[in-house]
Amino acid sequence: MALHLVNRKSHKSESVFDTYAQPVSEEAIPKYKMGDQPNDPKVVKDLILDELLLDGNAKQNLATFCQTYLDDETHIIMDKCIDKNMIDKDEYPQTAEIENRCVHILADLWNSPQSSTTIGCSTTGSSEAAMLGGLALKWKWREKRRKAGKSTDKPNIITGPVQICWHKFARYFDVEIREIPMEHDRLLMTPEEVIKRIDENTIGVVPTFGVTFTLQYEDVKAISDALDKYEEENGLDIPIHVDAASGGFLAPFIQKDIVWDFRLPRVKSINASGHKFGLSPLGVGWVVWREKSDLPEELIFNVNYLGGNLPTFALNFSRPGGQIVAQYYNLIRHGKEGYARIQQACLEHGIFIAEEVKKLGLFELLYDGKSAIPGAAWMLKKDIDPGFSLYDLSDRMRMRGWQIASYSLPVNAQDMVIQRVLIRHGFSHDMAQLMIDDLKRCIDYFKEHPVTKKGCQELSGGFNHS
Repeated sequence: MALHLVNRKSHKSESVFDTYAQPVSEEAIPKYKMGDQPNDPKVVKDLILDELLLDGNAKQNLATFCQTYLDDETHIIMDKCIDKNMIDKDEYPQTAEIENRCVHILADLWNSPQSSTTIGCSTTGSSEAAMLGGLALKWKWREKRRKAGKSTDKPNIITGPVQICWHKFARYFDVEIREIPMEHDRLLMTPEEVIKRIDENTIGVVPTFGVTFTLQYEDVKAISDALDKYEEENGLDIPIHVDAASGGFLAPFIQKDIVWDFRLPRVKSINASGHKFGLSPLGVGWVVWREKSDLPEELIFNVNYLGGNLPTFALNFSRPGGQIVAQYYNLIRHGKEGYARIQQACLEHGIFIAEEVKKLGLFELLYDGKSAIPGAAWMLKKDIDPGFSLYDLSDRMRMRGWQIASYSLPVNAQDMVIQRVLIRHGFSHDMAQLMIDDLKRCIDYFKEHPVTKKGCQELSGGFNHS
């Protein structure tokens, strides 16, 4: 039988061929060098989407804090705003106005005494927002020290067990971080541990309102009260910045009895992540100051090369406007009642998972899901050998698509390995039950196929704050 080969060069356009019958799909696509010739855009799109099938299913990612469910309207808003550079307020004044509205809505939500006149801004995420809050603390401390004729070369900041952004802040901006380590019997910052570490060089104290590792809230009010008493006795007025990356969009709706925000006069600034429980697409964060005077003027730059005078105090410059508009959409779309219903549903799913995990008899709950971030955290009981480690269990759960975080806690508690699930908008009770069913199947598998003693040892692992 004669073999007839198609002469592709005889066709002026490859677009008549099927996606998988074109040269670009019959060879390895360029990975580390640009190719010489252009290709059909639809074909390239399909090939890239094929690669992305190898990523995990975002809905089953119970390790991330970030929002993975977005409604159709959000997709439309993001598409319409894809060409908007929000930093160019002269060219996109209405996007700038929407950002301003969000700042004042959040200031009101967090009980600023001057919510209509205070200052704040959007950022690319909560980490950038946290750094801006830290910079304001350093500048205000330095100004006070200079007026008193004192040295400004040894600033320090007090934190509990924090994620990497505060370590970056300390290193990049030359501030000593006095991080309160976790202990076996104490996993959070406490007033007593704060008071042990403060001195005249302390620029501020940073409670975390939603700790990355255990999902719990640190007690901002108790820490503020302790600092009030310390000031009465020692004369040192030390401000608070609240890292409310997650809790800032939760407590105002479902934990209203917790006093953590600008109702406490010592709280001077708050950062939160819009793309976590703010329900917005990745990457938008927010920082808001209690009053306009709490942001030093020296941190504000004015530029005029975009067509008009532009004040800016973010660390980044050019960035997309879509996430900000989407944040405004969510604030208006859901309102307080809508946010409350969404967040309460998430909280209840976390409580359900915690209760079901406890029933298994193998785990000790570290967080039962009832009082802080929606989710649960647990560790293996010390007096049992189930035939697997939590790392083994996470790996096995991945076979069904579930991504569940397992990691060792930070210094002084590194021998404690925990497992944690986070519940976000877009997760149902049915999915929670499916996850528990798969967890039981995995445990049953290890009963029949226990790992070796060597494999059962808990190895210290890294942890990524996603």
